[in-house]
Amino acid sequence: MLQNNKSIRHYQKLTDSMVDLYHRGYRFEEIRMYMDGYLSCLRQTDLIEAYHIHNLEEEAFRFLRDPSNFEMTQTQIETDYY
Repeated sequence: MLQNNKSIRHYQKLTDSMVDLYHRGYRFEEIRMYMDGYLSCLRQTDLIEAYHIHNLEEEAFRFLRDPSNFEMTQTQIETDYY
């Protein structure tokens, strides 16, 4: 579980981007390469401590492995019955 504010913000940005890439037609392998690059950049810039990046990586992999995160949501039309 992420508890660092910076880690949470990066997790949200990363997962939003992953879903966006999926909906634009990218395959999971390409999304994983994007995720690896994102995490590598975080490691190089030292914006977050290493153990927070490790936790972020675990959560991001968990997100990527769950297919329900990439399903299109369908809005339900509410009809009024009189």
